[in-house]
Amino acid sequence: MLTVQEFQRWFHITFTIDCFREHILFPTPLPSGLHTVELSSPRLFPSQVQHGLHSPPAFAYYLFGGKGDKDRIFRLLLAVYHPRNRYLLQLGADASDEERYRLVLALKSVPAIRSFENVDVIGKPDRFSSMGSTHIAATLHAAAMLMKLDRGWDWFIALSALDYPLVTQDDLSHVFSSVRRDLNFIDHTSDLGWKEDQRVLPIVVDPGIYLARRTKIFHATQKRLMPDAFKVFTGSPWVVLSRSFLEFCLFGWDNLPRTLLMYFNNVMLSEESYFHSVICNSPEFKNTTINGDLRYMIWDSPPKTEPHFLNDSDYDQMAQSGAAFARQFQKDDPVLDMIDEKILKCGRNRAVPGAWCTGRRSWWVDPCSQWGDVNVLKPGPQAKKLEETILNLLDDWNSQSNQCT
Repeated sequence: MLTVQEFQRWFHITFTIDCFREHILFPTPLPSGLHTVELSSPRLFPSQVQHGLHSPPAFAYYLFGGKGDKDRIFRLLLAVYHPRNRYLLQLGADASDEERYRLVLALKSVPAIRSFENVDVIGKPDRFSSMGSTHIAATLHAAAMLMKLDRGWDWFIALSALDYPLVTQDDLSHVFSSVRRDLNFIDHTSDLGWKEDQRVLPIVVDPGIYLARRTKIFHATQKRLMPDAFKVFTGSPWVVLSRSFLEFCLFGWDNLPRTLLMYFNNVMLSEESYFHSVICNSPEFKNTTINGDLRYMIWDSPPKTEPHFLNDSDYDQMAQSGAAFARQFQKDDPVLDMIDEKILKCGRNRAVPGAWCTGRRSWWVDPCSQWGDVNVLKPGPQAKKLEETILNLLDDWNSQSNQCT
């Protein structure tokens, strides 16, 4: 395994610990404990990115994976890349420094990423368990870093290495241009069903909080009572959250986010309940919830921990679903090539072309190696399907006076 010194010398990148260097977008020091890898490269005079209510919305993507996921994370990044967005990539603590280095090298091979400098890789990764509360901690950590890195984004989206988009970023920004920017897409319900006895009442401890090595979740012998100081909500862990709501979760003037974080520290799969319970117990945000996660998944009944792996037999239904993203996929499954060819219109190891790409399209030339105005959108056929989904969800939202029941 490479040492940190070799990592810095060979890869010509800098670990920035506790603060960013002055030429990174934010000269403000980061809180202690936040670490990132800077991609240093010559600037190529990129188009000016415009943010605000009169510009297309921008998204902050947190893309995460573990050991062996470097290629999947890179492919996923290219599939959701746009110069207007911000991206934070994390390979978990089980991945080696060499794998992180190879991910950085792959990023440096993309002209737009070098020029717009809107992709960062976490240099000191969080150690987290998908079953425990450290998953929520890692997500909140990522959201805090993205807020420090960029003031311009409107919505936060977390994707794992097993996810893939079903729309282009031009499609997504075009459709979200007509959505109020304080709205949150979060599948939620207060009807806990079987989850109450199997997920909420049992007391668990995530050893990732205090142990450097990965171990299994600890289960207490006793269960606790349901809380009466707040109401527990549950739903899909895959969410699209507004910047204003995440600011409340991170810097909240109300103590609710911190109180619930302490409670869900001892809940199994707390990512299925934490954001849902915070937003639905907050008078300010409870009516900003759109009850849908914009994902295409196929579940067992009753559902297991993860949905089925999708393949080419699922393509037609998936493409017609009106979802923005789908999960989960095996590495390099042929259905991903179908999505690239038929929906995203991109080649292997190339960013998905949008209106911002002005290069001539050919098998040997990447059209996104040259660009024009990055604030112009050109939605495709999938935008109409996503728009129908959003409109149906908004109709449901408008028909109810209380979104959290």
